[in-house]
Amino acid sequence: MELWFTEKHTENVKFSIQVDKQIYSSQSEFQRIDIFESPEFGRFLTLDGYMMLTEKDEFIYHEMMVHVPMAVHPNVKKVLVIGGGDGGTVRELIRYPFIEEIDLVEIDEEVVDACIRYLPQTACSFQDKRVKCFYEDGLKYIRKYENVYDLILVDSTDPFGPGEGLFTKEFYGNCFKALKEDGIMVNQHESPFYKEDAYAMQRAHKRIVESFPISKVYQAHIPTYPSGHWLFGFASKKYHPIEDQRAEEWKSLNLKTRYYNEQLHAGAFALPNYVEEMLEHVE
Repeated sequence: MELWFTEKHTENVKFSIQVDKQIYSSQSEFQRIDIFESPEFGRFLTLDGYMMLTEKDEFIYHEMMVHVPMAVHPNVKKVLVIGGGDGGTVRELIRYPFIEEIDLVEIDEEVVDACIRYLPQTACSFQDKRVKCFYEDGLKYIRKYENVYDLILVDSTDPFGPGEGLFTKEFYGNCFKALKEDGIMVNQHESPFYKEDAYAMQRAHKRIVESFPISKVYQAHIPTYPSGHWLFGFASKKYHPIEDQRAEEWKSLNLKTRYYNEQLHAGAFALPNYVEEMLEHVE
């Protein structure tokens, strides 16, 4: 008998992965958490039936979330990660020795516990002494801070369920306030390809543009996300992601990466025409 995990990407499109076994399942206070073992993608995490990460391609998402802003901002000391309970974003951040503090705000402690137990590839850095975990709503957390963080990474789920509040104008405005005068915010920006995802992407971009003086979008190709074409938002008070890229400084750190490099950095901001038109429509 064959077992398959299937996610509906649209009313007319489904994405399936063959599964060897289900190794974890729980209904937390906020969502259903499942972890599966698969022959092609290794272990993978789903929340409420939606793919969050697989062991095979998570490096693409997490490297692009972290290294793009880190190669621009010259002096990151204090970082806030909102979401990111799988630990992959934190894993990439702790590779920078000059980062002094990483605050992770995750609404669902069960996600972190499950990933530590069953996804050690990503959840391997929570014990780092610079990492502090806060199990609360990121929307409420961010309201309390002003001029505190150099970098905010919004590693959220999709814009419904527990992650819905992390796509609002209020949230982005509070992120702006919580950043220092040269701070950067990066968020996962959904996909431009399917209609519903594209609408969510445009709505988020419009709200970020209204909150930040510099707002750009970049892309990566992640096989297990809807359409495989995924976007990230780069929002800044001061730094331009290409003009202020510090390629040689970043390269001198000798960080071994599998997806990100200093040439790809600028190329990721070169978007297809149809995506540029979508963004211009809401700017």
